[in-house]
Amino acid sequence: MHRTVATIRRTIAAALTAGRTLRYTALSGEIAALVATGRLVRTGDVLDRLGADLPDGQRSWYGRHCAKAFRAAHGGADAIRVWAQHRTTGRWIHQHVYAPADPALYAGLASYKATRHLVQAQFAEAA
Repeated sequence: MHRTVATIRRTIAAALTAGRTLRYTALSGEIAALVATGRLVRTGDVLDRLGADLPDGQRSWYGRHCAKAFRAAHGGADAIRVWAQHRTTGRWIHQHVYAPADPALYAGLASYKATRHLVQAQFAEAA
């Protein structure tokens, strides 16, 4: 019993000395690994790939539109969330992540007026 308590105390002490990045990555676990490899994407990643230079306030509204579209398509269920660093402030925040071809990403582009022009540009390139 004493050995187990000592092991737990050492584990807690090591966890407390770990850096913030490591702690939040550990909290996200496999989801963070999938985001890092590109199997899951954040809404900001989609906007960056499309070349949308939007301020943070508009980026977050686009994310809200995507979350709303995802909930509508999946019976009220939320998308998977991951801990990620904010691109400008550096604070750790929860963000929804989606499959790269998730229809909610494109429904969010079409429903939000600040990103609607990106959808039209994509259709014009495809035609």
